[in-house]
Amino acid sequence: MYFIKPTDPNPITPAKAVLLGALILIWVFTGLVGHDPWKPDEAQGFGVVYSMLQSGDWLVPTLVGEPYMDKPPLYYWTAALSASLFEPLLPLHDGARLASALYVGLTLLFIGLAGRKLYGENRGWAAAVILIGCVGMMVRAHQMVTDLPLLAGCAMMLYGFSLSQERSLRAGLLIGTSVGIGFMSKGFIAPVLFMLIAAMLPALFQQWRGRRYVSSLAIAALFALPWLTVWPLLLYQHSPRLFADWAWAHNIGRWVDYAEHGPTVDSFYYLKNLPWLAWPALPLAAWAVWQSRHRLAQRDDLQLPLVAFGVMFVTLSFVPNIKEVFALPMLLPLTLLATASLSSLKRGAANALDWFGLMTFALLAIALWWGWAGLLLDNHAKITLWLKDYQPGFEPSFEALPFWIAVAATVLWLVMVWRVGRSMRRAVTNWAAGITLTWVLAMTLWLPWLDSGKSYRHMVASLKQAMPQHYHCVGYDYVGEGPRAMLHYFGGIVTREDRKERCDLRLIQGNRLSKPLLDETRWKKIWEGSRKGDKGEHYRLYRRIP
Repeated sequence: MYFIKPTDPNPITPAKAVLLGALILIWVFTGLVGHDPWKPDEAQGFGVVYSMLQSGDWLVPTLVGEPYMDKPPLYYWTAALSASLFEPLLPLHDGARLASALYVGLTLLFIGLAGRKLYGENRGWAAAVILIGCVGMMVRAHQMVTDLPLLAGCAMMLYGFSLSQERSLRAGLLIGTSVGIGFMSKGFIAPVLFMLIAAMLPALFQQWRGRRYVSSLAIAALFALPWLTVWPLLLYQHSPRLFADWAWAHNIGRWVDYAEHGPTVDSFYYLKNLPWLAWPALPLAAWAVWQSRHRLAQRDDLQLPLVAFGVMFVTLSFVPNIKEVFALPMLLPLTLLATASLSSLKRGAANALDWFGLMTFALLAIALWWGWAGLLLDNHAKITLWLKDYQPGFEPSFEALPFWIAVAATVLWLVMVWRVGRSMRRAVTNWAAGITLTWVLAMTLWLPWLDSGKSYRHMVASLKQAMPQHYHCVGYDYVGEGPRAMLHYFGGIVTREDRKERCDLRLIQGNRLSKPLLDETRWKKIWEGSRKGDKGEHYRLYRRIP
């Protein structure tokens, strides 16, 4: 890189490295086990993993025995292998969720390497810590979602681009592999991002117009080719219809249809929600760009993340069915820009962010402890009554192990924020520590309460008990993919589309106020229920009258 990296006046000692490593490991692994697949994305994703394990078909993703061609199967493969590996020790869903730790770990590794390459020897830890401190990462990084391999691929891609002007072979290998990982997890979005970033860098900045950069891109194309062709070719050979369903109906066709209708209100989703999803990286990144606004033509260490963010922001704002989880790749270039700001951040601003984080998470920790104690002791406070009403039927109980883990996490947080030395990294480190404490408390003290409202286990058990001992099949109307997957996993209940009404049982999803949708002279309602506290999803099971 052409920009001369400043020396760090506060180098990371081995003791600090151990402390930061422990913080990252606690953040990564907390919340991966100990709860059921949660609505909506986890239930749906694990349903594909479970069907893969049940059927033994690893080529065609299926959900309850039906082809599920929304996404390529890389994450499902990884989660199925992880579930099989840990099956003697963990339930299948917990073992599958550990696959997320692999991809999140790769994300932190490569964003750290990119930060170190772009900004100096000690900036790798800072980049990883800033990323885990982003609010948008806290929940999604611990779920079974296919966006995590894409996130790891994007981090690898940024690191590859940072090497592309110096080491063509290594850069090409990394970029090509990253495109392949992204493609095999989320489809065509990864190649699109790669091509746009690769084209925009030399179009906007002269430093990226060298031979080594072009060589890196050519090598990347070669390494990406097997990832882009092997599984699609095998799928096409297996079933041209399923190939067309995946490539067109669930990917290209959606984009074409969306482009025909033009931008919608959802196109401004990230403009409104990114400030909190990317906090505190976004204001730090904005400061880095603003402070160097007159020198961007010379700052190729800023050019890469700035162009990457612009490409991701525009491209992801115009994808169909926008969700907040789709914003995860945008956090990576913002994290790199925030890392760049640490060498120029004013001490007053750093102290302000530090104190804001300390006060925020101290108050939040107090609230979490107080709310948990109120539920446990049933103190009849308004917030306690609201919490009980939100999860009706939940019975709190004291569990020693989660309690002592929460106590240890709180004490360690107090020690860490007290012992972190004075430096520009202090604010982001304390923020990441506060995020980690919040997550640990949520996944220990509050996990039973959360699981009670997000799991389908009790609903499926109730439905299973009401079903007749002998029946031909179960048809369904308006039942989502996640509930169908959990019916299969928890109850062994296989639901199928039944347009000709040949099944003797029929499950219908609606709301509590909806009128029966079946002819009551031909069908008899034998069960009605929903998940605890869920007022939006209500289910009715009918049996055909002989």
